Amino acid sequence: MSHEDEGHYGAKHPEGSKADNAAAELIKKYAKDGKINCARAHAIAAECKISPAETGKTIDLLEIRISRCQLGLFGYGTNTEKRSIVTPAESVSGEVKEKMGNALKDNKISCLSLWNIAEETGMTRLEVSSACEALGLKICCCQLGAFG
Repeated sequence: MSHEDEGHYGAKHPEGSKADNAAAELIKKYAKDGKINCARAHAIAAECKISPAETGKTIDLLEIRISRCQLGLFGYGTNTEKRSIVTPAESVSGEVKEKMGNALKDNKISCLSLWNIAEETGMTRLEVSSACEALGLKICCCQLGAFG
């Protein structure tokens, strides 16, 4: 959703969608200034034994903004500052290029695929995101549903 849609995140879900009660309590507890960071949201999903997507839906229904994407894509600035912290990697190994190529669908690579590649290669999530930037790959399908 764009910044113009801020405060209307729940509208992207079907009418009658319900928040997970346990996750909602934790989200409200940890949200600061109407925001919750990506790492905390994933921790809440694990604690509540629900998917990140279900946690993201609950965040949306509570009209809370997700910040500090672990891939560095959004949530790092204000309206007047750069929001992304991703810069292109200086080089990308053949192994990483191959793994990313194998994970591509419709010329896009998913957030979850990047997390898996980071774990498999010992890279940080930000490093794999930077590799995508260097290779000109579009990242899609946020696990929390922040972007498609």
